[in-house]
Amino acid sequence: MTARTGTKGVPREQREEQLLDIATELFGDQGYANTPLPQIASAAGISKPLLYAYFGSREGLHQACVHRAGRTLVEAVAAAQSTPGAQNRALATLSAIFTALDGRTQNWKLIYDPTLPRPSAVHTVAREYQDALNTMGSEGVAEILAQAGIAAPLDHSLLLTLWFSIVSTTVSWWADHPDQSPRDMTDRCLRLFTAFNGP
Repeated sequence: MTARTGTKGVPREQREEQLLDIATELFGDQGYANTPLPQIASAAGISKPLLYAYFGSREGLHQACVHRAGRTLVEAVAAAQSTPGAQNRALATLSAIFTALDGRTQNWKLIYDPTLPRPSAVHTVAREYQDALNTMGSEGVAEILAQAGIAAPLDHSLLLTLWFSIVSTTVSWWADHPDQSPRDMTDRCLRLFTAFNGP
């Protein structure tokens, strides 16, 4: 658990970042539906009214967490799309995700939280980042299939689902092995993909 923030002698901007760290960890680990505002306030060592003063509501706090996590991830993945070659780009995308999530695997869970109520403002915000990440993934999958001469829409749908599952499962595994660096994770994925494809 992230250390409690305290409230004295800490600049507002720094305190907000500390609160976002704590809220992200709780929302990511437990899901939005299972994380009440009093629990976040208690973990942060501050009063619930002070959380309201900073973020307006639990929804406002969650949205601030998602915006911070989502911007970092989308920018990192977007930068990786300039890598030439579909296979190289896929590996670069994984590396970018690992780098963006280093020490913050809850960010992925936060964006893809299945407990978000639908429809709701918190789901709408998370969905914006999901769509941005999923669109880039879909384009990468389409290019890989095109190079193999495969154009069937259902093949694209299945491979995209598999890609997303691989990324999500790998991030979950990484959360249980936090001693692994982003480079360790990238190298491990490369080794396993190579082994799976054969010599």
